[in-house]
Amino acid sequence: MYQASSLPLSLNDGAVLLVDKPTGATSFDVVKAVRGRAGPSKVGHAGTLDPMATGLLIILVARPATRLQEAFMHLPKTYEGTMRLGERTPSLDTETEVEEHVDVSHLSFEDIAAVRDSFTGQINQTPPMYSAVEVDGEPLYKKARRGETVERAPRQVRIDRFELRDWTPPDLTFAIDCSKGTYIRSLARDVGAALDVGAHLAALRRTAIGEHRAADAWPLPALKDALSEATTDPDES
Repeated sequence: MYQASSLPLSLNDGAVLLVDKPTGATSFDVVKAVRGRAGPSKVGHAGTLDPMATGLLIILVARPATRLQEAFMHLPKTYEGTMRLGERTPSLDTETEVEEHVDVSHLSFEDIAAVRDSFTGQINQTPPMYSAVEVDGEPLYKKARRGETVERAPRQVRIDRFELRDWTPPDLTFAIDCSKGTYIRSLARDVGAALDVGAHLAALRRTAIGEHRAADAWPLPALKDALSEATTDPDES
């Protein structure tokens, strides 16, 4: 099986491609870009990124790569991002309009650090309404787009590192090491609630999945160009 940031002569023998997803693209957009080149081979990814987020997406092409999907998905994740305190949005990020503003001028870095300590280790976290989690056989985001809100069962996740990098009101920059299934949007919501000002996620970048790094990944435009230029058969001319 092939695993690197350059392309094999054929994807059909199994490939693990590291891709740096740009903002605005969906994870499925990246899958489609590869699927057009892989022919009948199955193509999937190991962990969704929201459209507003950037960073590492692992694309799996053909067996034996696709059989490793669960193993990749269970690897810990590393993120860098920005929470905007004092502003709430329905989607918990910038995909929907701000629905409430609260003054945050009274908050100090020390205030935020004191709250941060309660969001490390094993924590319970409620998934966002705007998520792919299914309730009654339907993704929550479909219900949310109809204006519905339903009860969601909290899930246990693990945050191994929650580093506060800069507090320039209203923006808090941070870095996170966390387990599979952690919603950074939910973390922003919960930090804002603990500070009694609200918050949403203004920016997010996934920098690592296990030992795999975004720094080693294909930019999506470069990957598309390489896929267009590649030959399926090394003997083709």
